[in-house]
Amino acid sequence: MDFILEYYFDFSILSDVDGWSRILDGFWITLKLSILSGILALTWGLILAMLRQLPGKAFAPVRFLTIAYIDIFRGIPLLLVLFLVSGSLLAFQSEGIIPTALGLPRFLGESEGFWWGVISLTLTYGAYMAEVYRAGIEAVPEGQSEAARSVGMSHRQAMRHIIVPQAVRKVIPPLLNDFIALMKDTSLVSVLATLEVVQVGRDIQSETFNGTGLVLGALLFLAVTIPLARWIDYMIRREQRKTQRGGAPAKPPTGLAGA
Repeated sequence: MDFILEYYFDFSILSDVDGWSRILDGFWITLKLSILSGILALTWGLILAMLRQLPGKAFAPVRFLTIAYIDIFRGIPLLLVLFLVSGSLLAFQSEGIIPTALGLPRFLGESEGFWWGVISLTLTYGAYMAEVYRAGIEAVPEGQSEAARSVGMSHRQAMRHIIVPQAVRKVIPPLLNDFIALMKDTSLVSVLATLEVVQVGRDIQSETFNGTGLVLGALLFLAVTIPLARWIDYMIRREQRKTQRGGAPAKPPTGLAGA
């Protein structure tokens, strides 16, 4: 027991290697990766879901390509996507197919590994979120679309003003679940030499032969994910209250003859 406390919870050892600031800096990178990738994945997933819902034979190729994309990126491990994205962009840039700013992106002062991670997370989690959006869209009663068409709305107008707003409200909890999963998967971006919190914790572990840095990183993750999980529970309960059939029980008729 003493060994466990010393190896995993000796926070004093972090002061010897400037561990506190390094862990916090790494977690800041994790947060930036999560927020930026989450926003882009939410947007990309909604675009994919709407492309999949395009009606008519003319859009059948678009629907086919969208479904193929979603199936492919849901089936490939994120770690493999990270390697494919980084390797492809480097190869395209070295061959002059794309400019250096795209092959080695360093926008906003961040490294190319950071942006390769953002691209990979967006591509992968956009596919997951597209399926969540699709479930929400298909959960909207068909009568809503028919009512929109009856007043002269086009498919695009009905989706924009009627269907999508209702669908998004229904799927906020599962979207937040996907965001939590995305945040945890940012640890994989360390393979691209990005010093996010897990990689920093491993570096400190190799320097001190102590796992306290990793435990501190885990606690920082929990400080974000647990409140999000409780928020999801609250939103689910609120949605359930909205959909429950309410009303007081019917009163028995009074004043009847012979009563």
